[in-house]
Amino acid sequence: MAAISASQVKELRERTGLGMMECKKALTEAGGDIDVAIENLRKSSGLKAAKKAGRTAAEGTVVTRVAEDGSYGVMVEINSETDFVARDDNFKAFADQIADAFFAAKSEDVAAVMAGDLETAREQLVQKIGENIGVRRCVVVDAVDGGLVGEYVHGGRIGVLTVLKGGNAEVAKDIAMHVAAINPAVARPEDMPQAQLDQEKEIILAQPDMAGKPAEIAEKMVQGRLKKYLAENSLTEQPFVKDPNQSVAQFAKAAGGEVIGFTRFEVGEGIEKEEVDFAKEVMEQAKRS
Repeated sequence: MAAISASQVKELRERTGLGMMECKKALTEAGGDIDVAIENLRKSSGLKAAKKAGRTAAEGTVVTRVAEDGSYGVMVEINSETDFVARDDNFKAFADQIADAFFAAKSEDVAAVMAGDLETAREQLVQKIGENIGVRRCVVVDAVDGGLVGEYVHGGRIGVLTVLKGGNAEVAKDIAMHVAAINPAVARPEDMPQAQLDQEKEIILAQPDMAGKPAEIAEKMVQGRLKKYLAENSLTEQPFVKDPNQSVAQFAKAAGGEVIGFTRFEVGEGIEKEEVDFAKEVMEQAKRS
């Protein structure tokens, strides 16, 4: 019997989208020949899911869970190929099941949490719905200094967890709603990476009105514009979306809270979507017929 290597299992998984154990079993039965294993799998119901696995899953939903005492929260992104499936009740039930599992495990390790029954449930749902479905990422956020974690999900597509020191759940939710709508770069000005500030400084210095300015004056102008940049891109300094007359920091402080941080997920962000030219696809099909 041929020994089955981890790299063979990995390649078959990438080419079929099936589970690790199923791929290993297929390779064992095929004597380690990947093409034979694929051919054998084509004869089984499992390959229906495998045929879908190569397609980009950039739609889906974001689901959150927060402990009753606000001590921690989790946020998970579950992807599908189309928005239509993301609205399907079976998909929604699966997403809730996944969120509950990550919340109970208090873990960000997708592979570990999904192993076993959840992976089987995913494969069965792929079979039933006929689209590639996957759990992309999870984050676990803990409260600090006796504070709390807040949550907000907008339309199932944008999820936010906020961390407040003091305050209450309603304030934390309102600030999470602000993050969902405005999408700040950082929580506080001091959180802005130096590399980002250096890049912004280069942009400012390259602007036409900086040409010919004495170094001292140019530096004052740069610092003034960097301060404005930080105010526009830092959550605490932004005008609160529900009341632009006060900043988010002022809103939190009025309720006895202080913004510590946030995490924001948007469905499909960072995934390169495949652009399909349906007109071209129809024309090519017509030529072949």
